[in-house]
Amino acid sequence: MKVLFTFFLLFNAAFTLLGQESLKKQMAAEAEGLEDKLIAWRRDFHTHPELSNQEFRTAEIVAKHLKSLGLEVQTGVAETGVVGILKGGLPGPVMALRADMDALPVSERTDVPFKSAVTTTFNEQQTGVMHACGHDSHIAILMATAEVLAKHKTELKGTVKFIFQPAEEGVFGSGKAFGADLMVQEGVLENPKVEAVFGLHINSQTPAGAIKYKPGPEMAAVDQLYIDVLGTQTHGAYPWSGVDPVTTASQIVMGLQTIVSRNVKLIDNPAVVSVGAIHGGIRHNIIPEKVSLVGTIRTFSEAQQQLVHRRIREIAENIAKSAGAEAKVKIERGYPVTYNDPELSEKMRPSLEEAAGSENVIGSTLVMGAEDFSYFAKKVPGLFFFLGGMDPQKKPEEVAPHHTPDFYLDESGFVVGVKAFCNLIVDYGNQ
Repeated sequence: MKVLFTFFLLFNAAFTLLGQESLKKQMAAEAEGLEDKLIAWRRDFHTHPELSNQEFRTAEIVAKHLKSLGLEVQTGVAETGVVGILKGGLPGPVMALRADMDALPVSERTDVPFKSAVTTTFNEQQTGVMHACGHDSHIAILMATAEVLAKHKTELKGTVKFIFQPAEEGVFGSGKAFGADLMVQEGVLENPKVEAVFGLHINSQTPAGAIKYKPGPEMAAVDQLYIDVLGTQTHGAYPWSGVDPVTTASQIVMGLQTIVSRNVKLIDNPAVVSVGAIHGGIRHNIIPEKVSLVGTIRTFSEAQQQLVHRRIREIAENIAKSAGAEAKVKIERGYPVTYNDPELSEKMRPSLEEAAGSENVIGSTLVMGAEDFSYFAKKVPGLFFFLGGMDPQKKPEEVAPHHTPDFYLDESGFVVGVKAFCNLIVDYGNQ
C-alpha cells in the first residue's frame, strides 16, 4: 500500500509539472501575441513622460488596465504608485513583480516619431522631460505580464502583487522618504505578506533579449555628498588678506581621490567618490567667502561605506584646517546595495534561461549605478536582472548610455521580459 501511495504522489507531481510546463509555453505564445500592444504602450509613455511623484497620467493608465483584468487595485501608494493584486486559483506563495514609472529632466535628442516634447522647470532651470532610463519599457512589460497572468488566474499557484513604483530617480532634498522606501514603509510587502520579489531593468548597452544578473551584491549603495568650504572674503589682488576657499576646495577635491586609490581594499569591492559640481564666487577679482562641493559616493558594503564616509570627513576637515578655513561635511544616505538573494538567484536561473535561451543569460559584474529596488530586497528575498535593449549588430561603445539625450532602445527584446516574469511566477509558485 505504501509503495502504491508513493507512486501516486510521484505520478501526481510529474503530472503537475508537465501541466505547468505546458502553461509556460502557452504564456510565452501569448506574450508574443501581445508584442505590438506592449510596444504601443511603451511609445505612448515615452511621448508623455512624467517626473518623480508626478506620474499622474501614467498611474491612471496603469490602474485602468489592471482593473480591466479583474485585479484588486490600489492607487495613490507612496504618492502616485499603483499596486494590483492577482489571486491565483491554487494555493501558493505571495510573489511581487515591480516596475518603476518616472522619467528624467533630460531634453530628448533622438529622431524617433514618438519623441518627447514635454518641457518643465527643474531646479530653477528649463529642461525637457524624457524617459532616458527606460522606465517606459518597464511599465509596458509589467502591464503585458499582468494581462498574460490574469488570463490564467485559475491555473496559477499563489498570489501576485504588481508594484508600479513612482520616484525611482529620486526626490532628494525634501528629507522625506519616497519611491520604494516609502512603498515599503506603507506596507506594500504586507497584507498579504510577500515571500519573494522580482524586478528588471532595461539596458541600452546589452544586446536585445539577453539577460544579465549577478547573485549577491549587484548594484552599489549611493550617498549624496555636500561640503561647504568657508574662508574669508578678500580682494583678488591681495589674497594674503583673507582665506581662500577656492584653492582649499581644489585641494579637497584632489585629496578625496586618494580614498579610492589608497584606503579602499579594491581587491574586495570597488568604490567611487566623485565631485559633480563646484559653486563659489561671483567676480574675477573677488576671493569668495564660501565654495560648495556636491558629489556622489558608491560602495558595496556597510563596512566600506563607513570607511569612505570617515575618510571624507577627515580629509576635508583637515585640509581646510591647514589652510585656515573650515569644511562642513554633510553626507545623506541614499539607496542601499541592491542585493540578489544567492539561493533565489540560483533556483530561478532556469526560468530566465527558458525565457531568453541559456546562451543569452549572462553573468553580470558589479554595477556602480544604484537602484531603490534594494529597499524591497532588504525586506524579502529578491532577484533583479537586466534585460538587453541594444541593437545586437552594435557594440556597447557605439550606443548612448542611460540618462543621456540620445538614449535609445531596441524594442525587439521587450517580450523576453514578459516571458521571464511569467516564468518566475509559475516556477516560484511550484517551489
